[in-house]
Amino acid sequence: MHISTAPTTAALNRRNYKLIQEGKEMKVICQGLDLSEAVIKVSRALPNKSVAPALEGIKLAAKEDNLIISATDTDLSIQIIINADVLREGEALVPGKLFTEYIRKLTNEQIELTLNERKQMVIKYTDSEGVIQCLDAEEYPLLKRIDDGEKILIAEEYLREAIEKVIFAVSTDDARPNIKGVLFEIEEYTLTAVALDGYRLAMCKKPLETKASAINAIVPPRSLNELAKLLVNDDNIATVFINGNYMFVDLGYTVLCTKLLTGEFIKYRQILPSEFSTVIELNKIQFETALDRTSILSRGEKNNLVKFDVREGVLTLSSNSEIGNIKENLTISLKGKDLAVSFNARYFADCLRAMNNEFVKIKFTSPMTPTIMTPCETDELTYLVLPVRTMN
Repeated sequence: MHISTAPTTAALNRRNYKLIQEGKEMKVICQGLDLSEAVIKVSRALPNKSVAPALEGIKLAAKEDNLIISATDTDLSIQIIINADVLREGEALVPGKLFTEYIRKLTNEQIELTLNERKQMVIKYTDSEGVIQCLDAEEYPLLKRIDDGEKILIAEEYLREAIEKVIFAVSTDDARPNIKGVLFEIEEYTLTAVALDGYRLAMCKKPLETKASAINAIVPPRSLNELAKLLVNDDNIATVFINGNYMFVDLGYTVLCTKLLTGEFIKYRQILPSEFSTVIELNKIQFETALDRTSILSRGEKNNLVKFDVREGVLTLSSNSEIGNIKENLTISLKGKDLAVSFNARYFADCLRAMNNEFVKIKFTSPMTPTIMTPCETDELTYLVLPVRTMN
C-alpha cells in the first residue's frame, strides 16, 4: 500500500496561515516609481561601512493599504510609507544596496513583491522576475519613534533653508566634537540654526508655526543633509520632536529620526561683534563674481588669500602670486573709515553661495577682528568670517 508523505491541503493552509500571522510571508503590489523613490531615500540611512548584517538591510512591512520601507544605522533612521495593494500582510528584510540598485531600474513597471517560504523576495514585473535572498528580519532593531518631548512645528521650506544656509560651516575637527554639528536653538517662535568651525560662523533664523519651549539640540550634519533632501513640500508643516538624545521629524508619509550630539555648543553670541567702524553695502552677484575671479591665483594656496581694500566708495579686491596679480574694483555704499584687511576667499564664497539676496552688507571693526556679513533686506542671516593676518 502506498502512503503519501506530502502534506494535506488542510495542513498547508494551517502552515500558510501561521506564516502570515507571524509576519514571515507577504505579498504586495505597488508602482515602481513610488517604490524606487522611497527605497533610494531610505537607503541613505544604510551604514557606510559593514556593521551588523541586519543593519545592511532595508525593511519592508506590508500592512493594510501601505508598504512601509525603513533603513537605519542606529544613529540615523528613515522610514517612508507608500500606497500599495496588500494581498498578504507581512514583513521582510532585503539586502539594502542590492535591492536599491535593482528597484531603481524599475521605475516604469508595476511591481509584485512576494516573500516565499525560503525567505526569498520574489520581484515580478511585466513578464520578468528576480529573486533575492532575504536577511533575518528578527535581528532588525525596532526603529525609534518619538511622539513626546518638546514639539516644534515649522514649514518644510523654512527648515530646509535653515539647514542649507549654515551646514557648510560645520567643523570637521575631531578634537572638538561639540561643534561637529549644527546647533538648533529653539525659543518661543524662532528656530536659530548655528554652525561654526573656528574660522567662520553661519547663523540663520526662521519662524515657527506655534510657540515652543526653549530647548537646544546639536544635530549631526549627515542627518541634516539627508533631512534637507526629504523636505520637498514647501506647503507642508514639519513636526519635530526633541527628547533626550534624539530628534524625530515627522513629514507625514516620511519620518526621520537622528541621534543628537552630546556636549555643550560654544557660546557663539560672545564672539559676535556689536560695534563696527566700517560698513559697506554692495550688489551680491557683482561681489560674488569679482571675488571668484580675484581668487583664481590663490586657490592653490593654503589661505586662499584675497585682500579687501575699502576706500572712498570703492571696494578693491586683489590677489598676488608668483605668476601674476588680479585686481577688481566694485562700487559700494560706505559708512565709516577706510580699511584694508585680508580674508580666505573661500569662506566668503561659501557664505555668498548660500545667499539669494540682491544686496549684502559687510561690517568691519578692524583688520584683526571678526567681520560680519548679512543681507541688506533681512536680518535672518548672519555670517562671520575671521580675517587672515598678513605681514603687510
